[in-house]
Amino acid sequence: MKYIIENAKSENFEELYLSLGDDEAALDNFPRDENIESLVMCSVLSFVGTPDVSSNTYLLHHELLNFLLVAMSTQLRSGPSPGPKDVHPFIDAAMAQESSLVGSVVRRLLLNYIIRPPVPISGPSYSVFSEGQPSVLQKVGSAAANIVLFPFSFFVNSSSGASRNPLAVSSLNVLLVLIHYQKHALADEGTTYNCEDNMNTHSLSKSSYHFSKNPYCKILENSRDVEFDRVDVEGNAHNGPVVRVPFASLFDTLGICLAEESSVLLLYSLVHGNSDFLEYVLVRTDLDTLLIPILETLYNASRRTSNQIYMLLIILLILSQDSSFNASIHKLVLPNVPWYQERLLHHVSLGSLLVIILIRTVKYNLSKLRDIFLHTNCLAILANMAPHVHRLSAYASQRLVSLFDMLSRKYNKLVDQKYDKLDTKATSLDGGSISDEMSAELHIYTDFLRIVLEILNAILTCALPRNPEVIYAIMHRQEVFQPFKNHPRFNELLENIYSVLDFFNSHMDVQRMDGEWSVEKVLQVIITNCRSWRGEGMKMFTQLRFTYEQESRPEEFFIPYVWQLALSQSGLNFDRSAINLFPADVLGEDVSAQEELRDEDNELNV
Repeated sequence: MKYIIENAKSENFEELYLSLGDDEAALDNFPRDENIESLVMCSVLSFVGTPDVSSNTYLLHHELLNFLLVAMSTQLRSGPSPGPKDVHPFIDAAMAQESSLVGSVVRRLLLNYIIRPPVPISGPSYSVFSEGQPSVLQKVGSAAANIVLFPFSFFVNSSSGASRNPLAVSSLNVLLVLIHYQKHALADEGTTYNCEDNMNTHSLSKSSYHFSKNPYCKILENSRDVEFDRVDVEGNAHNGPVVRVPFASLFDTLGICLAEESSVLLLYSLVHGNSDFLEYVLVRTDLDTLLIPILETLYNASRRTSNQIYMLLIILLILSQDSSFNASIHKLVLPNVPWYQERLLHHVSLGSLLVIILIRTVKYNLSKLRDIFLHTNCLAILANMAPHVHRLSAYASQRLVSLFDMLSRKYNKLVDQKYDKLDTKATSLDGGSISDEMSAELHIYTDFLRIVLEILNAILTCALPRNPEVIYAIMHRQEVFQPFKNHPRFNELLENIYSVLDFFNSHMDVQRMDGEWSVEKVLQVIITNCRSWRGEGMKMFTQLRFTYEQESRPEEFFIPYVWQLALSQSGLNFDRSAINLFPADVLGEDVSAQEELRDEDNELNV
């Protein structure tokens, strides 16, 4: 079937049909008048959704999951934006199944991912020799046969030891393809839909197309914990069928497997779409189970794909929208962070580590990727966290001030380039114009600097007594703020910072000491005077609060992304010349291990 899909002569896949010859006897009660795609998908999904995976059925489960991927691979022949004329007979048939079957399939795929059934040591194996031929594999037994015959490409392609479970990987790939599928459907009679295209709003008539609801996505969003249901507390029943999943086991499995991009995409789908799972994550006291692998992946950003980095930052942004999350991460203290190489981090709070890694990601992006979207997400997370910062570590506080310095240098460089362009225009005969891109970039970095100043303001106005290290870092690097003191875009935000500097500098002057000031002595003066701080004269600004909203056409990102992951992990070798969903050379690109980003000691040391 894969060969037929790859080499189909038309986009309607007329070659896919079931034919019984005149001399062939049909099975008893065979439904001759039923749509073949519906019959096949109903049968396959019914087996995939069965309650248990045993050693006797393991290989059949795995082969049927591979079959589902092949059957749904007609998507690879379509363009990146789903259109009304796209033909996907098998996946459309999957979408048309009864809700009870859809629910059982989603639940089984999630349980396969969670339970990770081991490859059976004994049990049925493939037979590669015709009957009557001597089989070497028959002589060494079924255990060796299973090991030899299992798809070798799976073990070659998989990069994470925790995720090297064939059935779990296949189950997750199939689930992601199913929940992200979008199909155009005719609008209901007499219905008018409005859609926005750039700056124009268009009215679609009753004969126009819209996206039909995806039942698998709806089931995932309605999944509930086996141990708790919000209806028992609030008395509100949920619409649609409900599937019960062990959230505790799912949470732990995600924490183990977040090095894999598919697991990151599943976590995103859950925290964005399933309010019950998001609530469950936010009340867990061991948030480090999820956050540590996320932060370690961001730390190794140079070895990861940009899509994986984006998804992780969006997950953090969604979590940071909750005030209880921002408060609890500062209460959880980590004994050490062994994978952080630039500096020994002992007894650092999870919140401080998050600040350190986000700022490091900004610096990596500034030097390598130069992606505005990534900058914005990192700063948005920091802004959401700022009012709840509690005892930020010395290193995290230094990095926060260094962030302002780093962005200010980029800002000043853009300003110099702008004035150079103006001078060139003034002296040139034919004139010229300042680059629109340069002006836009300058405006963006102006906004970035304002956000950093608002982050510092939020800490100083809401949590100053609890953050002496932040005050110390500002005092130590107060010269970085001086050039912007009278800047019309920054002066009002700097007034509070200079009020704090004036207060603590004056108390330092009173404390006349013989000899030089040490870090410990300065900190002690700050801590002592924090008790007398009343915040007089401080301006209160509206706190920044960033929320995540999915783009208007998310399918144009997610469908190609899901299939790239599925092809790279499943060992399914699809003819690249037949792929239109994304550039085929994407599959051949290896993410090179770039040189590790190191922070300069002279920029950090106090």
